[in-house]
Amino acid sequence: MKAGPDISMVAALVGDPARANMLTALMSGRALTASELAQEAGITPQTASSHLAKLEAGGLIEPEKQGRHRYYRLTGPDVAHVLEGLAGLAARAGHMRVRTGPKDPALRRARICYDHLAGDLGVQMLDSMRKQRLVRQIKELIELTGEGRRFLAESLQIDADSLAHPRRPVCKACLDWSERRHHLAGTLGAAIMLRFTELKWAARDTTPGSRVIQFTRTGERKFVAMFGAGAT
Repeated sequence: MKAGPDISMVAALVGDPARANMLTALMSGRALTASELAQEAGITPQTASSHLAKLEAGGLIEPEKQGRHRYYRLTGPDVAHVLEGLAGLAARAGHMRVRTGPKDPALRRARICYDHLAGDLGVQMLDSMRKQRLVRQIKELIELTGEGRRFLAESLQIDADSLAHPRRPVCKACLDWSERRHHLAGTLGAAIMLRFTELKWAARDTTPGSRVIQFTRTGERKFVAMFGAGAT
């Protein structure tokens, strides 16, 4: 018997189509009820309860009770990171859903990946941050620069010192499933996305389970000014 982590246990949990759909819905960062997750998975509430119990026992989701309702969320950003990576692998290997929905272009353009910006705009932002030398990246290692710290304070009113977290890196490269390049995760990616919503530059689609991020006209202009191809 080999020692070490048993990845087959996690793979078995994620490998079921219904559970995979539930986990993908929870990548929106929102907590959802069993009924909402059952709808996302296309299964009955009774069947959903069985799947949710397995995901909870496996440490991938956690419940939260509020009033008469019981909500579920991912146990952390590391779960979302693994799911995004698996989505990228599935796309590269050609394992795509046959039917596409009307929101697919919007999902590819800008979406939430647990708590940070993903999709075309997420990749564009990280590319621009590298070009502006706000961060430096070597493969998957990303580091905030002194210029980046000044940029955050002056342009987004984000205190870089407040980003430190005992269990999460400030900067993390997350492989974007649709663009197949990196976008910015970590506490910095989360702080920037939060700031976009605080400034009302962007908002999440309110549909349960939706991961689409919609930028306002003002937000679009501000984003382009900061992270567009010609941003300096």
